Amino acid sequence: MKRRSVSGASEYDRTMSPRLASALLALPLFAAPEPSFFQQARANGQDFEITVASMRRLLHAWLKHADPKTLLLPDRVPRPGQGLKPGGPRAYTPHNSGADLYPYLILTAHLTDPGLYHGRMMEMLRNEVRYTTAQASVPGNLDLATGKLGPPSLFGAGEYAKDGLLSVTEYLGRTPWFYRMVDMTADAMAQAPVASRFGKLPASDAELNGDYMQTLVRLAAMTGDPRFLAWGRRIADAYIEEVLPGNYGVPSGKWDFTSHTGDGRLRLRDHGNETVVGLTLQFALENSLDSPRAARYRPAIARMLDRILESANPDGMLYNEVDAATLKPVNAGLSDNWGYIYGAVYTFYQCTGEDKYRQAVVKVLKNLPKYRNYVWEGRPNNPELPLGSFDGYADSIESALYLVNRENVPEALAWIDSEMKVMRNMQKPDGHIEYWYGEGNYNRTSLIYALMKSQGVRPAAWQPGVRVGAVRGGSRLCLSLQAPAPRVYTFDYARHRRALNLDKNYVRLNEIPEWFTVEENTLYSLALAGQPQRFHLGSELIAGVELAPGDWLVEPAGQPPYGIKQ
Repeated sequence: MKRRSVSGASEYDRTMSPRLASALLALPLFAAPEPSFFQQARANGQDFEITVASMRRLLHAWLKHADPKTLLLPDRVPRPGQGLKPGGPRAYTPHNSGADLYPYLILTAHLTDPGLYHGRMMEMLRNEVRYTTAQASVPGNLDLATGKLGPPSLFGAGEYAKDGLLSVTEYLGRTPWFYRMVDMTADAMAQAPVASRFGKLPASDAELNGDYMQTLVRLAAMTGDPRFLAWGRRIADAYIEEVLPGNYGVPSGKWDFTSHTGDGRLRLRDHGNETVVGLTLQFALENSLDSPRAARYRPAIARMLDRILESANPDGMLYNEVDAATLKPVNAGLSDNWGYIYGAVYTFYQCTGEDKYRQAVVKVLKNLPKYRNYVWEGRPNNPELPLGSFDGYADSIESALYLVNRENVPEALAWIDSEMKVMRNMQKPDGHIEYWYGEGNYNRTSLIYALMKSQGVRPAAWQPGVRVGAVRGGSRLCLSLQAPAPRVYTFDYARHRRALNLDKNYVRLNEIPEWFTVEENTLYSLALAGQPQRFHLGSELIAGVELAPGDWLVEPAGQPPYGIKQ
C-alpha cells in the first residue's frame, strides 16, 4: 500500500488490491471533532515551536565550548566577561556533564538536526569511550586541559546510566548509547565494593544504590540477561530485609552494612530519593514476573510509601529531608523532585490497584496552582536569580509531566504551562541559562513538554516555522501541522512494551512519556479537511509519513476485516 501523493488525497499504487482500495475508501467519514479541538491543537503547535527553538539554542550554545581534541563538554563554562568560578579545572565528569548534559543534547540533535545526531553526537560517544574509560567499561573524570584521567568511578557510571543513558534508551531504543549503558553497568556491578550479607553492593548510600536499581530493572527487562535481574534483587533484598526494617520502614541516607546502622535520615529530593524509586520499580518487575519476591516486597513497599505520604505537607508536597523516626522535617524546604516519589506511588497503584495511592497523586496535582513561581532551589535573595535556579523549575515541571501523562488534571496542566513560561524566560540571549552542566535538564523537561503539546508526533527534522500541535480524545487525534511545505512526521508507539519489554507503562524516572501511541498492525485513517481519507498502518506512521500542512484527524479505521465481505 504505497502512497504517491502528499496533498492529502488517497492515492495508492497498483500493488494495492482494487477491492481493498474500494472497501477502504467506502468507509464512512467519522464524525468531525469540535472546532475548538483544532484551535487548541494550533495553540499547542505554537508552544511546540517556541520550546523546540529554545532547546536548539541551548544545544548550539554548548557545542561552542566543546574540547577541541575530544569534543567532550566541560562541566561549567565561563559567563560572558567572566572567568570560571573557583572549583577546579576545566573537566568532563561522567556524573555531571555525562549524566545531565550530553544525553539531552543527543535527544535535541535527534529532533532538530539528524546530521548532527549521527555525526558529532556519535563522535562524542566514540571519544567518551576512548578518553574516559578507566577500568573495563567504567569511566573516570577527565581533565580536559591536561588529558589526565582519574580513577574508575562507580558513582560516575551509575549517574551516567540512570540520569542520562536511560533517557536516550527510553526514547530511542537500542542505539549505541544503550550498548554503552549495558556494558558499563555490568562492569560496574562486577566491581561493586560494599560487602553485605546479600552480596557486594555498589555503595552504602541511597543515591547510588537507587541509581543502579533503576538501571538494572530496565536492563533486566530489555535484555533477559539473568545477571541484571540478580544484581537488582541483591540491592533490593538488602533494603527490604535490612535497611527498611532498621530505619523505621524507609531508606536511610547512609547505611553501614557491617554495623547494620544508618544515619536516621530520609532524603526526599535528589541525592537520596533514588532508592524509593528503584525499590518500587523492582517490585513492579517482580510483580510482573509473579515471583515470590513480589509478595515479600509488597508490604515493605506499602509501608515505605505510606510513611513518606504521612511526612508530606497538607498539600501533599514533600520536604527535602525528614527524620526517619518522627517524619519531621530536617530540611523544611520543599523537594523539587516531589513527582519522582509520586511516580513511585503511582507505580505501586498500577501494580496493586489500591486506589488510595492514585488519589494521593491526584491530590498533589490539584494543589499545584498554590506553587506558582515557587523558589524550589534556594537563593531567593539573589538578585541574579530572584526565582531561584532554573533547575528547580525543570525538576518540578518534569515531576508534574510524568503524572499528568497518567492523570489528566486540569489544575496541573495549567500550572505546567505557567511554570514553563517562567523557566523559558530564564534563558539568556546566548542560549545559556546558568552556564553549568545542569542546563541539560532544561532541555530534558522542554522535550517532554513539547512532546506533550504534540502528543508525541514530531517532524523527522524540525526547522524554524514548523509547528506540531495535537489534542487527543480517546483513540482520536486532532493534529495541527503548520509548515512551509509537506514534510515527514513520525508518530509514537508503546515504547514501554516494544522497546523496554515492560508489561505496563509504569511511571519511571528519566522516561520520555508516551502520549498518543499507534499500534504497528492497526490501520489508521488520516483525514485532512475537505480531502478523502488516507490509510496507513501504525508501523508506517512510526517510520514516518509525509503530510501536508493543515488540520488532520487521525484515528483507527475500525476493526478488521474493514468492511470487506469474506
